Parts: sequence; structure tokens; C-alpha cells
Amino acid sequence: MGHEYRSGLGWDSHRIAVGRPLLLGGVLVESEFGLDGHSDADILLHAITDALLGALALGDIGMHFPDTDPRWKGAESMQFLLHALGLVKEKGYEVVNLDTTVILERPKLKDYRVRIREHIASQMGLHVDVVSVKFKTAEKVGPVGEGKSAEAQAIVMLRRHQS
Repeated sequence: MGHEYRSGLGWDSHRIAVGRPLLLGGVLVESEFGLDGHSDADILLHAITDALLGALALGDIGMHFPDTDPRWKGAESMQFLLHALGLVKEKGYEVVNLDTTVILERPKLKDYRVRIREHIASQMGLHVDVVSVKFKTAEKVGPVGEGKSAEAQAIVMLRRHQS
């Protein structure tokens, strides 16, 4: 009898906001702006959280952490991801791999790739080799390309634990 696999897709978008920190994957990125949101607005962690929840068919981040709840005002997004990861383990699954993309016109992010991958991997209890973080621009097209917003995408593969 083979392993049971599940995959999940996550996506998030936030407006650019001057005067806020830019956090990606729990790592502070040097920038003259950050992202607007009820929590710390870490689009990468939000996308990963949604991918994990989606793989389990447990809804999305807003169902688990509604922005109407004052408890989540300014909250660190890593707690959202760790909650979703706990559900993955509770349901008898483990993460096989994670692939993500951040779409942001500026600043250039390549110097942050290793740090972000290592931070996500360590927080999730994964080997860094199964955590992919890619960076793209929107080629000056749409709200991201015009510097008004940023987006992140994530896909995760889960495997049922074998006894």
C-alpha cells in the first residue's frame, strides 16, 4: 500500500505601506516601506499557511485568524504558520517539500534568499533542501509592478506518516 499525498496552494497580497517593516518569511528586509495588514503582513508566511490549510481542506488563514479579531492585531505571522503545521501533524501528515514565490518590484531580494529559506526550514522542522524561495518582479505591470502591492505564492506537498 502506497503513501497518501496531498498538495495545497496558497496566495497572499498586501498593499505597500510606508512606515511599516517589510517581513518576508519571518526575516526583516531592509526597505523604505513594508506591507499593510492587520497582523505583521508577512505575505510569504500567509501564503505558506494557506497552502498547508488548503492541503488539509481546512479553509484559509482568515477562517482561523480573522482580521476582525483584535487578538491578531500586529500578530507575528509565524504563529499562523505554526498553527497550520500543528494541524498537519495532528491529521497524520508531514511536509515533503515547499515551493514559494514572492512577487515584489523592489527592493531586490536575492541577498535574503538563504536567510529566509533557513528561517522557514528551522521553524517548520524541515531540511533547507526541501524549502524553495523564489523572487520575481511583475515587470512594471499591474499593482505589484506599479509598486502599490506585493504578492506571494506557495505550494506544499504533504505525505501521510507511515506507521
